Amino acid sequence: MVSIITINYNSLEVTCELLESIRKVGYKNVEVIVVDNASNENPEGYLSKYYPEIIFIRSEKNFGFAGGNNLGISASRGSFLFFLNNDAELSDGAIEKLLNLFSQNSRIGIASPKICYHNARPGSEPDVIQYAGTTHVHPLTARNSTLGERQIDNGQYQTAQPTAYAHGAAMMVPREVVEKVGGMPEEFFLYYEELDWCEQIRRAGYEIWVEPNAKIYHKESYSVSKISALKTYYLNRNRLLFMRRNRSRREWRMFCVFLFLFTVPKNSLLYLLKGEQANLKAFWKAIRWNFSDEKIRPDSTPLTFKQFRVASSVF
Repeated sequence: MVSIITINYNSLEVTCELLESIRKVGYKNVEVIVVDNASNENPEGYLSKYYPEIIFIRSEKNFGFAGGNNLGISASRGSFLFFLNNDAELSDGAIEKLLNLFSQNSRIGIASPKICYHNARPGSEPDVIQYAGTTHVHPLTARNSTLGERQIDNGQYQTAQPTAYAHGAAMMVPREVVEKVGGMPEEFFLYYEELDWCEQIRRAGYEIWVEPNAKIYHKESYSVSKISALKTYYLNRNRLLFMRRNRSRREWRMFCVFLFLFTVPKNSLLYLLKGEQANLKAFWKAIRWNFSDEKIRPDSTPLTFKQFRVASSVF
């Protein structure tokens, strides 16, 4: 059995579109778990009426992407967990191709399909790729690249292969890996949690793969505006948090040099020139959070954050 887990937050229409796409696929040994992350209106009545086959979980508090998915994990029974954004649509054969990948290599701990941008009529025009794998997060800039992004899908990505990170919009994980590594890291709330989870899975001895022969269509985020202060805050806060949790002392110090000499002045100036005061405040709030908070440290790194701050005291 495959447990498909998705989160709804004030976006019932697109959640229903995902559920319709799941109904159409040929692989039927699935359970579908919808976690409602404290939407303004409880969709339980509607979903139970029109999608009685699903397992519905209502959270009265928004626990973020990781927390919501962890609620889904706790209710799941499948041998494989397939995390899908509610603004995605599943294509036929994707589940089988991902399962086949795991059957061929027991060292795979997490895998994503190829992800294409959704259009009004999938198949009526060339698919545009959003994700076909990624590079590793650079130790100096804390940036990475997404393979195939915005390329026309002409079949240039057809071979399953290891990659740096899975994509949070669609990723399959064997239950035994979750039992060994634990659930998604809830410290992030929004953005970077899947990258951190991939690092944990890799440290546990597993590999990260992408299977381009499996495909989903993604409508981008319906829950967060592309230029909102909320997105600015969490992207920047969690980029630093990711580096704190997953890089060595030397790499952290090098990153801090780059951060304060280049990233902070550049972003601050850009927000000022554009008159984006809300984003400027959110950016600085994200920086301050990482240099005043001492709660969160990775178990795998013996160095405490207080020691990190001493090491970076030049700033």
